[in-house]
Amino acid sequence: MSGQCALGREAEEGVAVGKLDGKVALITGGARGQGRSHALRLAGEGADIVTVDICRQIASVPYPMASSEDLAETVREVEALDRRIVAREADVRDSSALADVVAQGLAEFGHIDILVANAGIFCFGNKDASDDEMFRDTVEVNLVGTWNTLHAVTPHMIERGQGGSVILTSSTQGLTGRGGDGTGGAAGYTASKHGVVGLMRSFAAHLAPHMIRVNSVHPTGVDTPLVNNDFTVKLMEERPEIADMGVNLMPVDLVEPIDVSNAVLWLASDESRYVTGVTLPVDAGFTIR
Repeated sequence: MSGQCALGREAEEGVAVGKLDGKVALITGGARGQGRSHALRLAGEGADIVTVDICRQIASVPYPMASSEDLAETVREVEALDRRIVAREADVRDSSALADVVAQGLAEFGHIDILVANAGIFCFGNKDASDDEMFRDTVEVNLVGTWNTLHAVTPHMIERGQGGSVILTSSTQGLTGRGGDGTGGAAGYTASKHGVVGLMRSFAAHLAPHMIRVNSVHPTGVDTPLVNNDFTVKLMEERPEIADMGVNLMPVDLVEPIDVSNAVLWLASDESRYVTGVTLPVDAGFTIR
């Protein structure tokens, strides 16, 4: 009751109360796309941000990846919301680099309450890379990178003893196999996103006694540079059967990053304080089509 009364007084006095006031969120892949959208949505609700992005090209990825300038823009936009941010260039495949970023975030803010493991790549259809390269790079970034991120952050959540929320970005391809053609990039993406679900469930069980919740989000195609780029558009024109496999049940070609960010915010906030081990689709009906 006292908390409700205090909240009421703050509202009456015109003091903005964010859902994440006093929280710190670490977000991987934060230079653009879904990662930047998540950073801005959480910052808009009061969270300070720690974010990382590789900011260089991986050879097997056929579309342009995020740049240092993209990461700098995320910093500007978070700071424009009057929130603090630590942003570093780091590869989620490099566990020691991630540990350094976490240490910097803890030195700046003292704690990390929310983890959004969002970094990911999609190597489908790259004729300049072998199936083996595309498969291995995709699994290393999407799955091993998520593993590295969990191990870099969650021990500090446990040690602090204040609970927390972990959100892992999977995909509709982590719930179905629809859309694959057996090639290295497609199979690697589906396998890695299913693997993320396995990590989510394993860590949900492991961390529940510490009041740390672990869930995954499963977007359909999202209007970000990973999907909406010249290479992918041309590929879909050349191979319409692939585009057809990705059709949603609702008449929506792509969802917007904010649609996924709203789900991430809910999972990060106390509004979902007893929700853990959940695979949450944001998919316009893709998985039930």
